[in-house]
Amino acid sequence: MADTDAQNQAVAAPPKKRMVKRKPARKQVEPGQIEKREAPQTGQTYNLWYHKWAGGDKYDSMGVQEKAQTRVNVKQDAGYTRADASGQKYICLYFARGCCPYGHECSYLHRLPPKAHVLPDASLDVFGREKHSQYRDDMGGVGSFNRQNRTLYIGRIKETRDTAEIIEEHFSEFGEIERIRVLTNRGVAFVTYTTELNAQFAKEAMMHQSLDNEEILNVRWATEDPNPQAKKQEHERLIKEGEKGIAKALDPEFVQRVRELDELEGRVGPREIEAPEQDEEKEDDGRQKKRARIEPPPAATLAEEQAHNQLQLPPAPAPAPVPSRPSGILSANAVDSLKVLAQLREKKGQEVVEVKKPVAAVGGLSSLAAYGSDDESD
Repeated sequence: MADTDAQNQAVAAPPKKRMVKRKPARKQVEPGQIEKREAPQTGQTYNLWYHKWAGGDKYDSMGVQEKAQTRVNVKQDAGYTRADASGQKYICLYFARGCCPYGHECSYLHRLPPKAHVLPDASLDVFGREKHSQYRDDMGGVGSFNRQNRTLYIGRIKETRDTAEIIEEHFSEFGEIERIRVLTNRGVAFVTYTTELNAQFAKEAMMHQSLDNEEILNVRWATEDPNPQAKKQEHERLIKEGEKGIAKALDPEFVQRVRELDELEGRVGPREIEAPEQDEEKEDDGRQKKRARIEPPPAATLAEEQAHNQLQLPPAPAPAPVPSRPSGILSANAVDSLKVLAQLREKKGQEVVEVKKPVAAVGGLSSLAAYGSDDESD
């Protein structure tokens, strides 16, 4: 029996949730392991902005490309760093390139940007670098803050039958891909991510890397898509994202007032709001009560109520009539008597005429009716 009870308790006990402990970020390289390579001098002046010599052969920028010495492995290299405790929002640039020597002691994040990751400053990229108003001539560098770009240009690809699958296998490691477009016989492809932050990370992670055919990729920002339908879709997507951001920042009551104002002015159509079932039930109860107050009860119900009242309670006495008060100084009867006297005087001139009925009608105002006569008995 004791064994059976122990088994029942073990079955009834809920399973304990395991606390997933994040591993610390590992050091990708040792200090001094990466050799600093300087671009060979091919011109008169070294351009810091484009990182090349100016005044040399125009094809040197394509010929001096060398394969990167390191490459990030997100599953093995990602982990917690000091940035997780300090609230840092930017990712380590050298982690994306696979050459951070600090590991868990790094002051930047060592992970992919999450889907809901929001940067504190929109003029900076995911690595904390400042954007510029315009793109560089070669579409490299950090990018522009005037346009949200989620598409990467991939050049120098050695095409095979499975080029699209190979590109997806290598680039999907850095975020969710929306679409891949390959230009056949040109060695060029375009990879569009769902978020711009993942595109920024992938650009740095795959620059000067190789696919399955040992080619050296040229990864740049893609120019604007000339397709009008793609432009329209991108414009609508930006408007929706902007509306969501504004709605989060503003007071919901203020947004509702603006919406009502737009509806009154006819700029937007009225929204169809489905009332919950509970509210509909309350409205039905309210309608029934209101109908009961307005509609008269049936005849049978009235007869039953009258019989019940006669058996239990005596009929209530009728209220005493309230005498009407004259609206002015004289009553209505006194005014009529005065009119009769005036008519008699017009007929008989200044003769004294005894009028009994009008005086009786006047009542207490008989002295007022005979006022001003020539009779000495008055």
